Amino acid sequence: MTPSHTIAVDQTRFVEALFDPERPAPEGLVDPLGRPAAARFDVYRNNVIVSLTNALTEAFPAVAGVLGESNFRILARRFVHMHPPKTPVIALYGTEFPAFLESFEPVASLPYLPDVARLESALRHSYHAADSTPADLTQFAEFAPDQIAQTRLTFAAPIALVCSPWPIYDIRRFTLEGGAKPQMAAQDVLITRPEFDPVLQVLPAGGATWIKAMQTGCTIAHAAQAAEAETPDFELSATLGLLVAGHAITQINPPEGD
Repeated sequence: MTPSHTIAVDQTRFVEALFDPERPAPEGLVDPLGRPAAARFDVYRNNVIVSLTNALTEAFPAVAGVLGESNFRILARRFVHMHPPKTPVIALYGTEFPAFLESFEPVASLPYLPDVARLESALRHSYHAADSTPADLTQFAEFAPDQIAQTRLTFAAPIALVCSPWPIYDIRRFTLEGGAKPQMAAQDVLITRPEFDPVLQVLPAGGATWIKAMQTGCTIAHAAQAAEAETPDFELSATLGLLVAGHAITQINPPEGD
């Protein structure tokens, strides 16, 4: 019979050693036969780091494309060592990655990179967000114009806004698809999920301000005033059209008392 051996290993030290290549295998770690298992631990540690690095590569393809595969994997391994997973949901691993890029000196010459990472992170969260049913927009036909102005909207869970002083939509597109080089200008990107996959759209000027105001509970009219204060020629129809096409409106809330 194979002898039974109890492994008395502190879990905290195990995890610390797992994500720190400079640490030795935890004391007390043995194989099924009771022999020291430092070599096995090293193999396991490497497999874990490689798996998480691969997950980051899949999650942030544009960032990887900008840096090149070799440089990205070096950076990703550093991130993995500093930020072990907090949940078993590997599909969402890397939430801290954009902030990590902001403080990582070797990429300081690429100031747009953290926002590109934020865009890719938002895409991933949109993909995994809960499903929702779009509102019946024919309800608007039942409202008078002044009622429409005082209406509030509820948006679907997959919706996301990523605003940047950099052309993050164009940088991502150019990196992954080629084509014309991005022109350096700010871009506000709307993410919707009309069906199974998220869709990215560059918002017209003032659009992000209007959506943010609506998300805080403002009426359509008050949100439009906020957008017009920033962008005098703001056109609500363009932004509203993107939301409608993206099935992003899930509830139409008429004025209280109606």
